[in-house]
Order: sequence, then C-alpha cells, then structure tokens
Amino acid sequence: MIENEKASSREAPPVRTSLYAARQAACLAAAAVDEATDAVCRASSGSAPRLEEVMHAAHKEASDAERYATWAEEWESEGVSERVLARYASMAVGAALRAQVAAGVETSASALELLLARPLTVAERAERESAVRKEEAREEEAARAATGMDRENRELEDANRFFAEMSVAELGWTAGHVRVLEAGASGRLYWRDGQARQGSRAGVREGGRRVSRERTKALYAARFLTGTRHDDGSRGLALNPMGQIALRLAQLHPAGLYPNDRSAYEARRAAAARRWMSSDEKKEAAARLVPLDSVAMRAYRRPVTLAEQQERARIEEADRWEDEGGSCPGVEAPRPRPEAEVSVGPEVEAAPPGSTRWSVPEGRVGPRTLSGPRTGLEAPARSSTQPACPQPRPVAAAAGRRARPAPRGDRMQLALF
Repeated sequence: MIENEKASSREAPPVRTSLYAARQAACLAAAAVDEATDAVCRASSGSAPRLEEVMHAAHKEASDAERYATWAEEWESEGVSERVLARYASMAVGAALRAQVAAGVETSASALELLLARPLTVAERAERESAVRKEEAREEEAARAATGMDRENRELEDANRFFAEMSVAELGWTAGHVRVLEAGASGRLYWRDGQARQGSRAGVREGGRRVSRERTKALYAARFLTGTRHDDGSRGLALNPMGQIALRLAQLHPAGLYPNDRSAYEARRAAAARRWMSSDEKKEAAARLVPLDSVAMRAYRRPVTLAEQQERARIEEADRWEDEGGSCPGVEAPRPRPEAEVSVGPEVEAAPPGSTRWSVPEGRVGPRTLSGPRTGLEAPARSSTQPACPQPRPVAAAAGRRARPAPRGDRMQLALF
C-alpha cells in the first residue's frame, strides 16, 4: 500500500467523493471483464485466442482496480491521510479505464476522473474545514483528559522531557535516590539519631519508615536537600529548588536511572575520573553526587495543570470581587438605618428605606443642576433617633444684590445612617 506522501498544490477531493469514485471504478472494470468474457464465449474458433488475450488483460486491470478500491475503503483503519485516499481512488479509476480500453467497451470511467479533478465547492470546503476543526477539538479533548494540561503546557512538558533525557543519566542515580527525594517532597522526611525516616504525617518526627541513610547523606551533601534543626534534636529535610527540578526530571525520564548502586557508582566514577587522579581520588569522586546540569536547571519550566489554572482563576476572581467592593468573607457589611430622608433645598423628600441622607445646597444634587433661585439651605429636621450631624451655615441673601456662595467645604454635607 502507498504510504503518506507530501501534499501537492491541488486539494484532495472529499472523502465521500474518493470512496465513491474508487468503488465505481472497480464496478466498471468488473463490467468490462464480463463483456470480454461474453465475447470469448460467442467467438468462433479462429478469433477465440485473440479475445482470450483481451479478456485476460481486462481481468488483470480489473483486479488492480478492486485492490485499490479495497485500500481506499480501509483508509481510516490503516491511518492514511485523505490525500493518500484520493491517490488510491485515482489509481482505481486509471485501472478501470485500462480495463475498458482492453475490453473494447465505452470508457465511461473517464467521468470519474473529472469527478476527482474538479475543484471543491464552497460547501465542500466549509464541510472539510468544519470536519478538521471537529477532529482537532476531539484530539485536544482527549489529550487534556489524558494529561490534565492544555496544549501550551503539554508542549512545555515535552521540552522538559527533552532536558530530562539529556541530564538524568549524568546524575548517576538509582530509583532509591528518587524515593528519598519523593519522601522529602512529602514534607515528612527527617533525620534523627543518625538515621533518616519518613514520618507518618507532616510535622511528626518520631518513628515512621526508614529511608536509605547513605543516599540521604549523599543527596544532602550535593545540595538537593536542605535541613531545618528542631529543639528535639531532629532535623527536618525538604527539597530545595534544585532538588525539586531534579526529582521532576527523573520522574519524566526514569530510563536514565541506573538499575543498582554498583552500576550507578561505576557511571559516576567514569564521568569524574581524570588522568592525574589517583585511585583513591577517583573513588572519592565517584562517591559524591554531582549537582544538576545548569542548562537543565535554567531551562526547566514547571507546567500548570488545568485544575491549577481553575483554582488560580477562582482565587483571582474572589480577590477582584473584594477589591471592587464585593462581599468580604467573615466581615458583616454595614447596613443603614431603615428610615432616611433626602433633603433638597427647603423641601424634604422621603427616601426609600436603606438609602442615605444627603443635605446639599438648593439647586444642586450630585452632578445635576436644578433650576430655581439660590435662596439658602434649610437644615432638615432631625429625629430623636438620629445622631447629631453638623449642619451647613446659612447663606446670607441681600435684596437687590446677588448672594455670596457658601464656602466649598459647606456646599455638600453627607450624613450616613
């Protein structure tokens, strides 16, 4: 069967068109063979040998057309592209044409060639683009379900896997080193009385499962682990940034780990050995763990899962809501008094419950200017249940002259209840 080939400048016809043309070509080729066979049966003894040759030639081409049509019908299960499917259909149509020519019948398969060669209509192009988008969405959904990450973070993880393949083998680790770092990542690893242990839970530094003492000391000496002393004489061990990255890279590329301590030791010795070193110096160098490669250390970028993105979006939305004056959990919002009034000029209008009282100069309510002469501001009546609030000073008005406006600080007074 033909493998996937490079795309040409002409677009492949729709899948249904290719499948239809391939099957119709096989049928036309089979019909041409039937015509040639009937001619042999009706032929005289003198013309029979020539007609038999024609029949065999048509049968060969018909067999090829059937084979190409079968390949076309199995294109999806074989994982070939639509362009290769179109190539199968074209080969089936060509075989059908040769079968019709060999049999001496009408070459009706030429119409199938025109069908495959015609340009796509607007509807077919839109249908193809829609099918491509649906397939891409389906693949993206499947990849997200399998990895828990979007495309960008999956590509980031692939880059991290590349650096893991480059760096993990150089560390000279076994799976035991990775288990020590995993214990440190859990927050339960501690050192006490010359022994490393993993506690039953975080903060408990008594008992628990034993962890390799030698591997823990080597990882601590290589600065993959950091320690914190406690009053009871124990030391809590945790991962530093280099240890976190090294652990993640080792998890991404476990094939870079050595099967046992002996092979890991020999690998570290071969990497650290120099000609000028003595045997003891080589052994000492092989006993030490090397730090993580600086290139991988700088290049590693931790991917963010979809669950982490959703949680981050939820926290940011809650912070934004609080910054914009939304509800604050645990803090009761102040509620105004049930009765309030709005005072505008000498008239007093009752305000709906839950509102605030405004006392403003006549002619102004907020940014809106009202008509009417500026004759002064009367203080609204205060009920016995309302707290005393400073009132604005009256504006003196003289007959025949314009009243002087009140100072800026007294033009609006806000009283909240």
